[in-house]
Amino acid sequence: MAVNTPPRLGFEYAPAPEATDHFQLAGVYKLFLDGEFVAPASEQHLATINPATEETLAEVSVANEADVDRAVKAARKAFATWSKLPGSTRARYLFRISRIIQERARELAIVESMDGGKPIKESRDVDIPIAAAHFHYYAGWADKLEWAFPNRKASPIGVAGQIIPWNFPLLMLAWKIAPALACGNTVVLKPARTTPLTALLFAQICQQAELPPGVVNIVTGISSTGAAMVAHPDIDKIAFTGSTDVGKYIMRTTAGTRKRLTLELGGKSANIVFDDAPLDQAVEGIINGIFFNQGHVCCAGSRLLVQESIAAPFLDKLRARMARLRVGNPLDKNTDIGAINSADQLQTIKEYVESGITEGAEIFQPPCELPKRGFWFPPTVFSNVSQSHRIAREEIFGPVLSTLTFRTPEEAVAKANNTPYGLAAGIWTDKGSQILWMAQHLNAGVVWANTYNRFDPTSPFGGYKESGFGREGGWHGLHPYLELH
Repeated sequence: MAVNTPPRLGFEYAPAPEATDHFQLAGVYKLFLDGEFVAPASEQHLATINPATEETLAEVSVANEADVDRAVKAARKAFATWSKLPGSTRARYLFRISRIIQERARELAIVESMDGGKPIKESRDVDIPIAAAHFHYYAGWADKLEWAFPNRKASPIGVAGQIIPWNFPLLMLAWKIAPALACGNTVVLKPARTTPLTALLFAQICQQAELPPGVVNIVTGISSTGAAMVAHPDIDKIAFTGSTDVGKYIMRTTAGTRKRLTLELGGKSANIVFDDAPLDQAVEGIINGIFFNQGHVCCAGSRLLVQESIAAPFLDKLRARMARLRVGNPLDKNTDIGAINSADQLQTIKEYVESGITEGAEIFQPPCELPKRGFWFPPTVFSNVSQSHRIAREEIFGPVLSTLTFRTPEEAVAKANNTPYGLAAGIWTDKGSQILWMAQHLNAGVVWANTYNRFDPTSPFGGYKESGFGREGGWHGLHPYLELH
């Protein structure tokens, strides 16, 4: 069932596209092993495409088991010297990487948007600055490990195998590589098959920073590449960010081995609005919570829980704000919602939306003209959703919001916690005591108060239940990469 559409504003934005002529992507990218770009033993390549245009951006190598083995051997050899360097020396390399990321920020932001479909203002203002900040932050820890854990000796664990997702490619790379290197480990990293380009540009940054060969190795490829990493006997730790199903596969594969494991998986996070909240501010938080990066966010606030007494006026405000969102070219600085990452993900989103309609929820989509080419989906909100609906239970990973109501704080907690996930939550209220009570009772690794999607390298991030285990960021992010004696 559809709801009425609020009127659109009477003016439009002139296009403000970001230029792309100041850098050139390579036609074919090789694997980055032992400090050099080398051809894959598999002799296979795959195309990475721009989801906004469906044009091929570059060909990247597909690493097989032999390639992964070469990468692990290079990392193991480098570990013998990297782990023995003074922390202050490792810090200098990390500081240098952070500075180069900032110097190449414009190029990295554009490639991130072209390869992944996210709006340039998000890549420019969020992904790249926070990625640089993570290297800067962990550079500061590299020579302080003996003070970070009083009365305990901290030593690196060895070779870390790291597998990152397609929604925040460079940022997830920084979350994983920065603490691993600061602690004295070496790395074999696999980027997602649909968004490998900024990881390969990061390989160039490692060369530019004169990072010793083998400290960072990057193997591009498909699911079999990641499986070869997980099964490799000489990898000491696996760090994975991605889907819950793949996380369960990794747990089964590593069970009974000596491998250490951290998983950051899916979410179905609740954004909870009380009747005393500043409604306009809360609307902006809801918009940011679900439509940032087209909803391709593991901690997206995909469930709106709004107090029953204000549900109608709040949804009116939300729909009016959605009608002003601009969907289109990710490289246009005015764009709010870019392209869906892939055709497969677009089909998944469509199937979930159809299920919501079939199960009787009311759908609202603002009028917007979607481009003819590329993968696009309009911002969507469902109301009259019950907890039994698929759209309220399962992770959609797209710009789709499900709205439920509650009457009391206890009911809000019960509904928010009624999920197999436990990654994040948002609370919107003017009462500090209510914020503290809710935060204490919510089963979520991260709880934001009167804001959403605030990330900082000093703050730990991670979840409970099927959202995984382990923390990335902050002092807590050192633990997964250290042996403490």
